[in-house]
Amino acid sequence: MMMAMNGVKKIPDTFYISHGSPTLSIDETMPARHFLQSFQQKVYPKDAPRPSSILVISGHWETFYPTVNAVDGTSETIYDFYNFPKSMYQLKYPAPGAPKLAKRVKELLTSSGFDRVDEDKKRGLDHGAWVPLMLMYPEADIPVCQLSVQTDKDAAYHYNIGKALAPLKDEGVLIVGSGATTHNLRMLRNTTSVQPWAQEFDTWLKEALIDGRYEDVNSYKEKAPHASVAHPWPDHFYPLHVAMGAGGPTSKAELMHHSWGLSSLSYASYKFTVPA
Repeated sequence: MMMAMNGVKKIPDTFYISHGSPTLSIDETMPARHFLQSFQQKVYPKDAPRPSSILVISGHWETFYPTVNAVDGTSETIYDFYNFPKSMYQLKYPAPGAPKLAKRVKELLTSSGFDRVDEDKKRGLDHGAWVPLMLMYPEADIPVCQLSVQTDKDAAYHYNIGKALAPLKDEGVLIVGSGATTHNLRMLRNTTSVQPWAQEFDTWLKEALIDGRYEDVNSYKEKAPHASVAHPWPDHFYPLHVAMGAGGPTSKAELMHHSWGLSSLSYASYKFTVPA
């Protein structure tokens, strides 16, 4: 097991989770739900330590400047979805906040040239954070901090955010980007066949990541087929770039799970590992 000089156990990997539909929180038929439920047993490295805290970059929090939630106490569960089954609004994920991690994130970003980083001391966890976490770590006993995305910026900007945050791995922090590999809500269909544009974008992304062509992924709008259809708005894609950047330029990407929902919603999820 890798140890930092101060005795803290290192976290060797960063992750990008496609959380897809909020119904992931209750629908036992969804393969992605089963994948996340197996995270601690099958996905997370067996020799890795339990995280000291978790940083989630969620596609459901957009701000003009990078912002962290610095909650002192239990995080509120935010129900930022509408017209779903009532049982979903009764779910809770009472994880403790992580104000120390929020401060550390702010320090790393400002020292890396991000001129302004804000704190929000009241905002809880949106469903891009609590839905996957309630499946991955149902005990809700690990402090959680969220970091926002800036949709007026580009992918490379978010990759550089990830690079700045890479030292957190040496401090026992699990970094998780949460979004969707394809995300066009107007193109969802209640069929089992996958729409060709979604398949082609998803396949391009998988090949680019596994081949280590991170610059192409940063330039996906110019390089990827059907980029503007797969992501008409980049909020759910930029968390991937943060996780990829935090993994490091020499990291190896591994596809950890793949399934589809509603004909065009990819649940592809990736791990970024630096070779020993």
